[in-house]
Amino acid sequence: MNNKQKIKIIKNGPYRITGNVPLSEKIIVLKGDQYEYKDGEPLTGAETYLLCRCGHSSNPPFCDGTHGKIKFDGTETASKETFIERAEVFDGPGITLLDDGRCAYARFCHRNDGDAWELTERSDDERLREEAIIAAVECPAGRLLAVTKSNEEIEPELNPSIEILQDDELNVSGPVYIKGGIPIESVDGVIYEVRNRQTLCRCGKSKNKPFCDSSHVIIKFRDKCQS
Repeated sequence: MNNKQKIKIIKNGPYRITGNVPLSEKIIVLKGDQYEYKDGEPLTGAETYLLCRCGHSSNPPFCDGTHGKIKFDGTETASKETFIERAEVFDGPGITLLDDGRCAYARFCHRNDGDAWELTERSDDERLREEAIIAAVECPAGRLLAVTKSNEEIEPELNPSIEILQDDELNVSGPVYIKGGIPIESVDGVIYEVRNRQTLCRCGKSKNKPFCDSSHVIIKFRDKCQS
């Protein structure tokens, strides 16, 4: 990450992305009993660009000023405590799973042999321990963190980038997936904890703004993502 890369939350407005952060669209698809990404429509980023967070832009995922017309209330309500401070601990025999509850309903925590929590409970089995780790590290929201018994946090190597998620199975448009530790600055200038994986709301309905809380699924949010 270069030191200019940042996401600034504009009061009752969009996300301002600076530092030439790569932008793409990814589609969550079901393959067998598990989920994977496939490439979506090409998107063109820039040194600086604005991403809609009110959910009503006619040029998604980009802002077109509609937030002003609809008087969008983008007040941030998310805790600024760290992940560790928020997370619940699930102590399995082979790994420990931390869970802060910030769910984007991407469902990567579900594997053929069970979900991340079930697999953690059975992590004395080496194969199931590896499955539990995959279930944790593939969570785009960063809700789940696998920790070894020697207290080593397990995180994938992710380059700084932004992915606009679409959900093929549920026929909804998902959140903004922030990868690789890009700082997110609140309206009041405070930097949220910098994390490797986070998802930001873009349907406008999250009760945990700026982060996704799966509201896009409940309201069946759909855009027409285009470059």
